Amino acid sequence: MAMLTRSMLAAALGASLTLVAPVLPAAAQSVQVPQTAQQVKQSFAPLVHRVSPAVVNVYASRTEKVARNPLMDDPFFRRFFGGDQGAQPRERTQRSLGSGVIVDTSGIVVTNQHVIEGMTEVRVALADKREFEADILLRDPRSDLAVLRLRGGDKFAALEFGDSDQLEVGDLVLAVGNPFGVGQTVTQGIVSALARTQVGLTDYQAFIQTDAAINPGNSGGALVDVAGRLIGINTAIFSQSGGSHGIGFAIPVNMVKVVVTSAKAGAKIVRRPWFGGRLQVVSADLAEGLGLDRPVGALVASLVDKSPATEAGLKAGDVIQTMDGQSVDDPDVFGFRLATKPVGGTTALGILRGGKKSSLTLRLVAAPETRPRDAVTLKGRWPLAGLTVANLSPAVAEELSLDPGATDGVVVTEVATGSPAQELNLKKGDVIVAVDGEKVDSTRELERLAKPRQYYWKLVVRRDGEVVTAAVGG
Repeated sequence: MAMLTRSMLAAALGASLTLVAPVLPAAAQSVQVPQTAQQVKQSFAPLVHRVSPAVVNVYASRTEKVARNPLMDDPFFRRFFGGDQGAQPRERTQRSLGSGVIVDTSGIVVTNQHVIEGMTEVRVALADKREFEADILLRDPRSDLAVLRLRGGDKFAALEFGDSDQLEVGDLVLAVGNPFGVGQTVTQGIVSALARTQVGLTDYQAFIQTDAAINPGNSGGALVDVAGRLIGINTAIFSQSGGSHGIGFAIPVNMVKVVVTSAKAGAKIVRRPWFGGRLQVVSADLAEGLGLDRPVGALVASLVDKSPATEAGLKAGDVIQTMDGQSVDDPDVFGFRLATKPVGGTTALGILRGGKKSSLTLRLVAAPETRPRDAVTLKGRWPLAGLTVANLSPAVAEELSLDPGATDGVVVTEVATGSPAQELNLKKGDVIVAVDGEKVDSTRELERLAKPRQYYWKLVVRRDGEVVTAAVGG
C-alpha cells in the first residue's frame, strides 16, 4: 500500500471544500439513508458473502543471483570465517504482498502494479485457501494497475464492474483486502470525495477518496458499492504512522475497465487517445480575464501541429470545461477522462472561448509513431553506458508522459542497475539533447558519439521541462 506524507497531500486536501455534491440525479434518488434503528442494525453480511470469494491475496517474488566474494573459495578464508557458516548465499529472494480482485470468471485478476513491480513470479490465494500460479498479462505503471491470469481452474467467482462516474459523495462503500497480511478483512465507510488530483501517485489522477479503513496490504483490493459492484481498486493511504487515518484512495473502476480490456486483447501496453496539446491549471488571477466566475477548467497552453486537438479546432487560450457532459475541473481530470475513453470514435468537448461557450468534437486516436524507435543500449567506457534510448515521437512522448511537442533529442527508456549512467542519476524519461556541443538527432547518432575522452564529456539533458548542462569526467 503506497503511503502519502502530509506535504504530498496538502494541495489535494486544500481543494476538498470546493467539491460539493450537486443535486442528485433521478437515478440516484432511490438511494436511501437509514431512517430507523432497525435499518441501522441491518447487516452487510449477505453482501460480504457475495463479494469476498472474488477478492484474493497476491504473493509476488523475484530471485536474483548475488555476487560471490572470490575469497570465499579459498579454504583458509572459509576456515577463518567459521567454515560453512561464512559461506555467502548465492541467491537472494525479494517478496511483495498485496491484494487483488477477480474480474472475470476465467481467472482474470486486477491488482496494483506496485504490488508486483520488478517481480517475476506471482501466486494468488483465494478466500477458500486454494492457491494458483498466475501469469502477468499486462503491467500499466501509468495507472498503477496490473492484470494477471490464474493458471488452472475455471468458473471463478468474479465481481461485476460498476460505473465510477455514477458515484456520489456520501455513498456507502466496503473495502476488502488483506491488510498487514493478517487475512481477508472487510471495512465499511463512505465515499469522502471524488476526483482527487495532485496526489502524485500515477499519471492519471482522479482518485476516489474513502474513509473505509485501508492499510498496508490492501493495495490491489476491492472497493465495492452496496450492490456488490467493483467501483475502485484500493491503492494508497494518507498516513504518518503506517496505519489508517480514514483517508484512503482508490483508482476508479472506469480506468480499470480500460486496462483489463487491453490485457484481454493481448496488448502489452495500453493504447490511449492522444490529445496533442499542453494544458495548465486555471489560476485565480486568470479566471476573470477568461470569463470564468471561479478558477476551474483546463486551460489550453499550447498545441501540436496536426494533432487531434488542432483538428478539433482548439486554440491556445481556450478553457475546456466538460467532456461528454462531465465536468473538467483541471488538467488532471481532463487527462483521466480522456484516458478512460477507447481509441476510435469521438468525444464532445465543452469549451469557453472569449467568454462564449461552444462545443467541439475530438477524435479519439492513438499517438502516431512518426519514426521508428530504434532502441539502442549504450555500451563502452563513457558516462552514458547502461542507458537504453529511443527516438522521440508522439507515441513515445505519450507513453512516457513527456511534453507532447518535444521532438529534439533521444529519450531514456531504461537505466541498467549499477551502470555508469545510474551513478549519474539519469532516469527513465530523461532526454539527451546534445553531447560535446553536437546535437543528438537519433539513437544511432548518440551511439556514434560514444568516443573515449581524455578529460570529460559535456552533456545536455532535459528533465521535466528543464534543461541541465553538465561536464562529466570519464
